[in-house]
Amino acid sequence: MSEHSERTSEGQLRRALSALRHDPLALTGSVVLTLLVVVGVAGAWLAPSGINEVDVDRMLQPPSWSHPFGTDELGRDVLSRVMVAARVSLQVGLVSVGIALVVGVSLGLFAGYYRGWLDNVLMRCMDVLFAFPVLLLAVAIVAVLGPGLVTAMVAIGVVYTPIFARVTRAGVLSVREQVFVRAAVSIGASDLRIMRRHVLPNIAAPLIVQTSLSLAFAILSEAALSFLGLGVQPPDPAWGRMLYDGRGFVTEAWWLGFFPGAAIFLTVLAFNLVGDALRDVLDPRQLTVSEARRSTA
Repeated sequence: MSEHSERTSEGQLRRALSALRHDPLALTGSVVLTLLVVVGVAGAWLAPSGINEVDVDRMLQPPSWSHPFGTDELGRDVLSRVMVAARVSLQVGLVSVGIALVVGVSLGLFAGYYRGWLDNVLMRCMDVLFAFPVLLLAVAIVAVLGPGLVTAMVAIGVVYTPIFARVTRAGVLSVREQVFVRAAVSIGASDLRIMRRHVLPNIAAPLIVQTSLSLAFAILSEAALSFLGLGVQPPDPAWGRMLYDGRGFVTEAWWLGFFPGAAIFLTVLAFNLVGDALRDVLDPRQLTVSEARRSTA
């Protein structure tokens, strides 16, 4: 049974990689994300200027060869700050979604596998979190814990935990009735082994898709929190905070808000393009439709 689960996961992974190579939009999104990772990791070394180098003599200069993204109200290089802020967005997205993935998948596994009173208690707790608007709940958590990068990651992770819990539970309810799971139960395999070796590999596809899409929304949430002053604190750069700082210079220095906004737009778009491609490949219904189209062509 474990070999069946491993073959299923490997086959899904191969199909996903093949789709990314042959889908122009997904390939474009992958290239953008690769560049974003490079900038996020090496932004401090690649940046042409220091992120907090103040020079009032060159403040609010428009884009030029010396400053491709212009300078802000303190004469700081906008390009350098946008590049370094990419690390913050990636860090918040990866850590917060990682928290939501680990906690949500664990809760969904136990709820879907054991059902009964445990399922009712866990899912009702998730329903309570679902009742709050995403940003409002994140703001409430940050207000209690205090603003900052770590708090923002925890808040966003808590906000997106119910999504992973529900996706996991739905998959477990379907897989737990399969023949190979019943066979594992009949030979005396432990519940944890069954969930780890047989259930999880067979519900990995929707979790992979949900992860890619949640990364985009997590970056948007971080930008919103930073815009409200509840995320990364000055003088450290963050795309949302840069948008907030540039709102008072829209007419005289459009570049202050345009370039951070463009960075958010391209990052979220890239994650969505990759997520849509993964969904088309890993969703059995989408796969059946695509195969039927090829057969009739």
